[in-house]
Amino acid sequence: MVEKSFGLLFFLKKSQNRKDERFIYLKITVDGQSKELSTKRKWEASNWNTNTGRAIGNKESVKILNGILHELEQQVYQAKKRLMESGNDISAQAIKDILTGNYDQRRNILEIFKQHNEQMKALEGIDYARGTVGRYEISLGHTKAFMKWMYGTDEDMDIKKLDYEFISQYSFWLKTVRKCNHNSTVKYLANFKKIVLICVKNGWLATDPFARFKMTKKVVERTALTEAELSKIQRKVFDNQRLDAVRDIFVFSCYTGLAYVDVQKLKRSDIRYGQDKKFWLFVGRQKTNAPSRIPLLLPAQDILVKYRDNPKCSNTGMALPVLTNQCMNTYCAPVKVA
Repeated sequence: MVEKSFGLLFFLKKSQNRKDERFIYLKITVDGQSKELSTKRKWEASNWNTNTGRAIGNKESVKILNGILHELEQQVYQAKKRLMESGNDISAQAIKDILTGNYDQRRNILEIFKQHNEQMKALEGIDYARGTVGRYEISLGHTKAFMKWMYGTDEDMDIKKLDYEFISQYSFWLKTVRKCNHNSTVKYLANFKKIVLICVKNGWLATDPFARFKMTKKVVERTALTEAELSKIQRKVFDNQRLDAVRDIFVFSCYTGLAYVDVQKLKRSDIRYGQDKKFWLFVGRQKTNAPSRIPLLLPAQDILVKYRDNPKCSNTGMALPVLTNQCMNTYCAPVKVA
């Protein structure tokens, strides 16, 4: 934090009622910006030292007043220390607010984001899926990296500084620096917007900086694989066992209609005989949280048999040795099916 010029001075303000007796005020100055604060006490101008900002004399009343002013001076330095230790901006107004009890504690963007993610992590498996928790952790990392890119510092930032420019620049950074496509950018911004709305609902932010920012996703047309294309993928031979497993898991999803996260948590105990004496999958879908019964077609059964003796599956009771989503995408990226 950059050191700022700082000064304080007790001075007398002229009273309208009495010629010599005046009000004692405290003037706090930070970087040339000043704020005045009444001490709610009066003193005679003839017994006041303007250089030291103290009462003159040996009377007991002089000693008591100067002791009170000294104590108030110490409170100013304590307020300044509090602002420094909390990482808040040091200003004359902030110090005055602390002394008058009107100080609204600074709340920082990354701090609130971290607290949100910690609470979400505690509710993983109850209210939130593991993938959702992971996405918010990624969003936090993106937000931190963007702020460093934007402001050139690792320091956190007061939420009150959030504005339309911050959001628009964040969007620009996601698309250019992080190379995110439009819809991915919107998803990350939506995660950040949730944090912003927490601040708005708590009264920490007066307005929503997203209010005038458009977050419309582009419609993406998804073309289904043809039977010939799927067959070509199934026949593809890989020298790498992990690539072979990734292909098998993808094909399994095609024949069952299960999303990645549902295949990842699929257990051997979820595979049972149905009333037709054939194998079925009895699963709870992650996205809809609804139970599903899915007939197990022969190609999918063959894949399950292939990994029946896989150590990872045998030790955990999982149906398939599913890698993390990031690893799956990494292995899939360079693959070409001839």
